[in-house]
Amino acid sequence: MSKYLIEKKDVKLWKVAVCYLSVIILTAIDQLTKYLVVKKLPLYGQHIVIKDFFSIYYVQNTGSAFSMFADRSWGIYFLSAVSLLMGLVLIIAIYKTLRHKDFFFKASLVLFLTGAVGNLIDRIRLHYVIDFLRFDFGSYTYPIFNFADICAVVATFMMILLVIFRNKSIDSYLSLFEIKGKKKNDKTT
Repeated sequence: MSKYLIEKKDVKLWKVAVCYLSVIILTAIDQLTKYLVVKKLPLYGQHIVIKDFFSIYYVQNTGSAFSMFADRSWGIYFLSAVSLLMGLVLIIAIYKTLRHKDFFFKASLVLFLTGAVGNLIDRIRLHYVIDFLRFDFGSYTYPIFNFADICAVVATFMMILLVIFRNKSIDSYLSLFEIKGKKKNDKTT
């Protein structure tokens, strides 16, 4: 019996290692791409990849998505705190979902954590986030973003798909975060 428990624990540790190693690898890719952009381009420098559509364009974003809070002196601290809190929640969430067999759900959590950590590193280290992926659609330029942002957006779409197509599974995902104990509906005598 104890051998079975050890084997089960080893499997769980293996799953933990794979999830967190994936976050480390994806975060390293994010940081490497940012490093290369800073190394190769001056601030506001541009390398055109597809004329009038896609370019590498180095900017420093002191805000969040769409530069929200960019002109606020407290913005970087607020966004860092939000990213840190979100990262801690996701670390716990990934660990708690290991008993769940849904790869899609776990992968979305890994991508969310990568997005949070990748940009948190920039905010703590630089007090801004390095963005560089620029798409132009005629006279409209989509807000410039980075690899960590891609991870967070893909994770968001994955969660939306889970809610739409696997809505019966949502309760089992949410039940992972319930505190064990007496239910509110239980009557004591």
